[in-house]
Amino acid sequence: MNISEELYLSAREAAAELAISPATLYAYVSRGLIRSEPTPDSRKNRYRAEDVRALKERRVPSPEPRGLRSFDADLPVMDTEISTITEEGAIYRGVNCIDLAENDTLEHTATLLWDVSDVDPFAPDNQPKISDEMRAIAQAARRAAPIDRAIAVLALATGADSRAFTRAPDGRALVGARIVRLLVATMLNSEPSSDPLHQQIARAWAPDNKHAPDLIRRALVLLADHELNASTFTARCAASTGLNLYDAVIAGLAALKGPKHGGAGVLASQLVKTLVDRDVEPMVRERVALGERFPGFGHGVYKRGDPRAQSLLNALARAGAPRKFTKEVPERIAEATGEFVNIDYVLAVLVHALRLPAGSELALFAMARSVGWIAHASEQLQFGKLIRPRARYVGPAPGRRTTNPGAVVPDQRAKRAPIQDP
Repeated sequence: MNISEELYLSAREAAAELAISPATLYAYVSRGLIRSEPTPDSRKNRYRAEDVRALKERRVPSPEPRGLRSFDADLPVMDTEISTITEEGAIYRGVNCIDLAENDTLEHTATLLWDVSDVDPFAPDNQPKISDEMRAIAQAARRAAPIDRAIAVLALATGADSRAFTRAPDGRALVGARIVRLLVATMLNSEPSSDPLHQQIARAWAPDNKHAPDLIRRALVLLADHELNASTFTARCAASTGLNLYDAVIAGLAALKGPKHGGAGVLASQLVKTLVDRDVEPMVRERVALGERFPGFGHGVYKRGDPRAQSLLNALARAGAPRKFTKEVPERIAEATGEFVNIDYVLAVLVHALRLPAGSELALFAMARSVGWIAHASEQLQFGKLIRPRARYVGPAPGRRTTNPGAVVPDQRAKRAPIQDP
């Protein structure tokens, strides 16, 4: 079965999965709850599998904890042509990211995700404009965390780029490439360059490791996009207000910093450091006995393991990374907890094996994911609609409560009758 087949169900399969009649299935389609489209080789329709399963979760209580469902039926669902998630890995406009990571660069991945073919966004002369104020901020923040330095510089970049607000698709791709080059250079404390991005990073952070360029290249491609994760949704929300791409990327950077998102790589690095001089089995047994979690293990979407993680872990093993971290730790933790390795742990192993600077897990994640944010922000700008989810109110009923308990409204104090002894 190929990837395309896994994304869709036939009418019979969709109706069987929901335990409904074909007539009810068509009713769901007409109400917009399930997307359908003609099959390429017949007159019959096929139905999006993720829509069917999201509707099934909404109709039937799931024994799985709500926070760990693959697709929570209460969360927003949006149409996109950019990417989706399968058990075999993220799909970038029809191409599996695992296959793409074998030979491609982040730049080529960007042109795929941005859907451009008439221009070369990463042409040598398409360099970011850097003002004196941007240089001053970058210099003053040289010792700050890379992601904080990038946010500060990008906040001024719109004013330096006269074409930041272009509406043309090719123009947005050109702006996107300038943003990515500026972001990488700022995080590396270097000047923007037309050299391949993975080579720039390897030259700055691991100049003496012959495996660094290829391993970093693979990581960047695998991390470029992952559908509507928290930072990407944040970037889309920002773009939906009419912001330019620079500001949308800033929104994504801020959301990425959280320890439940991109910041998880830093926590996974702490786990790796703890295991450097300790035997794996007793340490795992001790943490399991204490009820502690293992950063970098388990995933809300991939129940059978993160294919991106396994792809990069295999490449690290071939490059000679310690077997302790590429095989023993993942196996022992999976046996003890039932949770498989995810990309955050493998990023931590990459940083350890290449001896990259502390905190570079998050920086690498941000460099790569900026490409996805730009793709989604551009798509949202093209839609031209404001993202405005509604809230489900669960507070006190109207009229049941007028003020906080014990609160005194200032203009009513003088009207209160004096307290009298009974």
